[in-house]
Amino acid sequence: MMEFVPIKFDAASLAEYSALFAACFPDGSRFTTDYLAWLYLGNPDGRAFGFDAREGGQVAAHYVCVPAMVRIDGEPVRVLLSLNTATHPQFQGKGLFTKLAAMTYEAAAAQGFAAVYGVANANSTPGFVRKLGFQLVRPLDALVGVGPVGAAPDRQARPPAFERVWTEVALDWRCASPYNRVLCRRRGQTLQFHAPAMGRLVHAYAQLPLPDGISPAPGGAPLSPLRLYLGLMPDHLRATGSYVSIPGRLRPSPLNLIFRSLSVPGKQLDPTLINFSFLDFDAY
Repeated sequence: MMEFVPIKFDAASLAEYSALFAACFPDGSRFTTDYLAWLYLGNPDGRAFGFDAREGGQVAAHYVCVPAMVRIDGEPVRVLLSLNTATHPQFQGKGLFTKLAAMTYEAAAAQGFAAVYGVANANSTPGFVRKLGFQLVRPLDALVGVGPVGAAPDRQARPPAFERVWTEVALDWRCASPYNRVLCRRRGQTLQFHAPAMGRLVHAYAQLPLPDGISPAPGGAPLSPLRLYLGLMPDHLRATGSYVSIPGRLRPSPLNLIFRSLSVPGKQLDPTLINFSFLDFDAY
């Protein structure tokens, strides 16, 4: 008989989840127990949140979100980032993911989470939109170039409809991913983030205005000046400068920002006012 229970955090459960990912994905190498412990337990914004489907003592399906602080239309709120989902090959086709996701969002709303967001590929986006009520906010930009990306922020402009709120402890945690560590360095009043992305020739790039009270440790420069920007900027800041868009046919899979409010039914984000980078989801 199938039972649905909250996820667990003990070492045996993390090992079980790691084995599940290995069984479900051709390259599940990132889902080591160290990585899952970092992601599920180390996040300063809170422990992972989700449910398992189990039958006969075996984990049949697993769905996890991680807490995050964001600003929606300028207001700070606590949300969930939709991340890990896996259904064992023996149990696929039974609608377990949809069941687990619905249970997760209902429980999250009861605990005061305002929304859930994520990044979905072309295959998974329709399911999130049609079955789970997500808004397809906008496809992510994929740009390659050198130097800073985007125009300088305009203090008189409307606040972003969506942006992540990063504290120093949260950034330290994010940069310490066991799968792919992120380099942080300060340049003037900007924090720059770099992570290996496409061999040694191109690295993933993100930038943040220097938050108050944050003093990042000094970091070295990547070997190559080429940068991959994967994210979204408000339309009034979308000056790409020396960056060019990667043609769709050359991308492994177009990625879409998706969003569902848990506190205001039917609320939609303005897609022209999104501030989003690889730091804000699980890429790199």
